[in-house]
Amino acid sequence: MLSDESPLFSKSSDFIDWLLSVTNHFPRSQRLVITKRLLDAALDFQERLLEAVHNSFRHQQSKLDQADSELDKVRFYLRMAARKQWLNEGQYEHAARMVSELGRLLGGWKKGNQRSDTAF
Repeated sequence: MLSDESPLFSKSSDFIDWLLSVTNHFPRSQRLVITKRLLDAALDFQERLLEAVHNSFRHQQSKLDQADSELDKVRFYLRMAARKQWLNEGQYEHAARMVSELGRLLGGWKKGNQRSDTAF
């Protein structure tokens, strides 16, 4: 799976672009705390995907599991931002749809790897 051919990479890049824009409106007092953690988790998700592409098949699953963990962190921080009303309802729904799609695409990659692993 090449990063420039996969919808997972383009959609995660789109999500990060959207997230960078929307977090600029979070309270200034939270930009070094929650905003940073949210953006770090999203960027770490993207990095784990890139690392998975460049790892051997055996190590790829570990990177995908780490990406899954980062996506869980993104979900957590988005829920927190919504509870604090830093995201309005429409923004939160949009983010939730984007993250859900990223999770489905990641899950498909993980399942494909598991099927390939059992073939050996």
